[in-house]
Amino acid sequence: MSAVTFEAWPKTPRLYRDAVVTEKIDGTNSAVIIDLGDPSEDQQGYVAGVHVSDTFYKVGAQSRNRIITPGKSTDNYGFAGWVAENAEALALTLGPGRHFGEWWGKGIARNYGLDHRRFSLFNTARYESKLNEHNPLRGELFTVPILEVGTFGDGLVNGALTSLTLSGSSAAPGFDRPEGVVVFHAASRSTFKVLLENDAQPKGEAPVG
Repeated sequence: MSAVTFEAWPKTPRLYRDAVVTEKIDGTNSAVIIDLGDPSEDQQGYVAGVHVSDTFYKVGAQSRNRIITPGKSTDNYGFAGWVAENAEALALTLGPGRHFGEWWGKGIARNYGLDHRRFSLFNTARYESKLNEHNPLRGELFTVPILEVGTFGDGLVNGALTSLTLSGSSAAPGFDRPEGVVVFHAASRSTFKVLLENDAQPKGEAPVG
């Protein structure tokens, strides 16, 4: 008979702590995968293998639910193809890890009036300065726009929503139908979303009226 094990209740973070409010972009959730590797290893599922200086990286792509590769039936709005085409630049700029963001623009959801597609990374603290210093994919690789930074509360969130309502999208200036905001709560390391339209409606359920 195995002995009983102890499981502690996790610490409860304080609510009124730092928060960052960014624009929620209406596209498709995606990620660039960059793994350290060896040219002799199997690269099945990856879209490219590249050398950056003396380091070899295996580069891949994923949608919200699956690994994707270039091809009509295996890609997701051309994201894997874009990753394959820019594998060396992405490995050089982002380094090893899973780099999550939104793939958006032409032909995807709201379209945002763009004639091309962009990839906007979610973690602004991790990527913003890195992209400002070195970004060979300017015009295609971004972070999501920061709208407000401060102590969490209704005022902080409502200020960001009001800004979007009055001024339109920060991600695509001139586009007047932004989707909403994402709130990152630093103490709990949690994210929450607020939509400008039908926020009370469960996802996938048609609006009433």
